[in-house]
Amino acid sequence: MSLYSRRQRRSTINIWPGFVDALTQLVMVIIFVLLVFTAGQFYLTGALSNRDAALAQLTQQVNQLSDMLSMQKSKAAALQVDLSKLTAELQATAAAKSAAEAKAGQLGTQLSGVQQALAQKTEDLGKAQTTVDQLNQQLLALRQQLAQIAAALDVSEAKNKQQQEQIADLGDRLNRALATKVAELAKYRSEFFGRLREILASRKDIRIVGDRFVFQSDVLFATASAELTPAAQSQLTSVAQALKQIATEIPKNIDWVLEVDGHTDARPIHTAEFPSNWELSSARAQSVVRFLIANGIPPKRLVAAGFGQYSPIATGNTEADYQQNRRIELKLTER
Repeated sequence: MSLYSRRQRRSTINIWPGFVDALTQLVMVIIFVLLVFTAGQFYLTGALSNRDAALAQLTQQVNQLSDMLSMQKSKAAALQVDLSKLTAELQATAAAKSAAEAKAGQLGTQLSGVQQALAQKTEDLGKAQTTVDQLNQQLLALRQQLAQIAAALDVSEAKNKQQQEQIADLGDRLNRALATKVAELAKYRSEFFGRLREILASRKDIRIVGDRFVFQSDVLFATASAELTPAAQSQLTSVAQALKQIATEIPKNIDWVLEVDGHTDARPIHTAEFPSNWELSSARAQSVVRFLIANGIPPKRLVAAGFGQYSPIATGNTEADYQQNRRIELKLTER
């Protein structure tokens, strides 16, 4: 506004005084002309004799005045042109000022947004610095803990190495002890099997498969039954006697058991008493175990297991294959 006002005042000072001066001179000229004409008339009235000379002089003055008037008109026209130019310039300046003010408003708004963003960034930077400081403190504490852990780990590794040496020594001793126990158990198992071989040598329906005595179920049980036949009881009585004799010789530090496994053939059974082969094989193994307990074998030295039809020794579908798979197996082993 101050620049516009100064320009406006300067424009007014530069234009209007000259224009007024020109008009004043024009008016003075006109007044002068009128005075001249009045004086001329006065002198013309008073002196007719000098009229030609006065008229000539007056004509000359009128011409001069006309020239002066033309000059003043030219000056007035030039001043009018200058005034138009200055008016256009003033309008352009006003438009530029309005545009500059609008631009300044936009820049002010943008500046306000930038200032707010800067304030937010400054706040975020402060929070980030606080977080960094906290993380540095935590990192320092973590390094101290790691140093303590490393020291403790060194001690633990030394102790662990010592313990590993002790464990290795204990392992060797344990392996030697286990080997001794296995050898002892093998000795008594061999003796137990030897006695059973002598007792059951005449029985062709009882086989030895590896470390197991295999009794055909048909010898011990009736079809679809878990009750021992009289012949089975007689055979199992001999087994119980042999086992009791061997048991008195086995050292107490050998935790032995007699494992009794029941097996069926692949043909399914479905009765009220035995819904499946699982139940039948388990019931037969349990019948043998109960009979051995009744004949003096400690229950803690017996294990009964039913395998159903899922562990066959013959894979065919003949009656001979089925007969081999229906069996009771006895195995003297360690718990």
